[in-house]
Amino acid sequence: MSLVERSHGLPPIRLELLEDESPASGPGFLRLVRRRLCAHYPDGTSSAPFVYDEVDRRAIDAVVVVAHYLGPERKRRVFLRSALRPPVYFRGVSRAPVAVPDNNGGLWELPAGLVEEDEQSPEGLVRAASRELFEEVGLSVPDAALHPLGPSTYPCPGVISERHFFFETAVDPTTRVEPPLDGSALERFGQIVDVSLAEALDLCRRGDIEDAKTELALRRLGERYP
Repeated sequence: MSLVERSHGLPPIRLELLEDESPASGPGFLRLVRRRLCAHYPDGTSSAPFVYDEVDRRAIDAVVVVAHYLGPERKRRVFLRSALRPPVYFRGVSRAPVAVPDNNGGLWELPAGLVEEDEQSPEGLVRAASRELFEEVGLSVPDAALHPLGPSTYPCPGVISERHFFFETAVDPTTRVEPPLDGSALERFGQIVDVSLAEALDLCRRGDIEDAKTELALRRLGERYP
């Protein structure tokens, strides 16, 4: 019996927008959306009005790409890239309830990037994945070589409606060139490594890979290529 059959589906709760209280948008990358809402429940009752904040941006979704190949020992290897994330950098470790790694805001991630407004289609998602793979890792592959890697997911649905779309592609590591990057100050001096998939998954288990989208994609790849 499926989850839907056991639970009879998700509860049909309806949200009513009472007022949009979003502040005026500035020139920044993100904007705050503030809504006054009311929840209407299946039994006919309703909540008191409440305010809910979320974050929005022009290009809302992102692609995540696992580029992989079989090494000389027939072990599958994957490419990772270092990323500096200002929210992680300025959070530090003092706010954590338990001991956590202190990497000065650095994370190991798979190549990923935003889906532009003219890429809002199945073909556009593939173009976005191909572009990001080349920009961040320096690997160029034909669109036909990129394959969906499971369904899309919401990485942080309580804060932003962003979806992640996952792809995998087999590559020839000898064709890799210096990636052109996208001009971001945060991408300079980024490191690119290729490690075995088994090692990458072990890094996830040990907490050395802390990026959730990266771990999810690596686990999906491991299921596809056991």
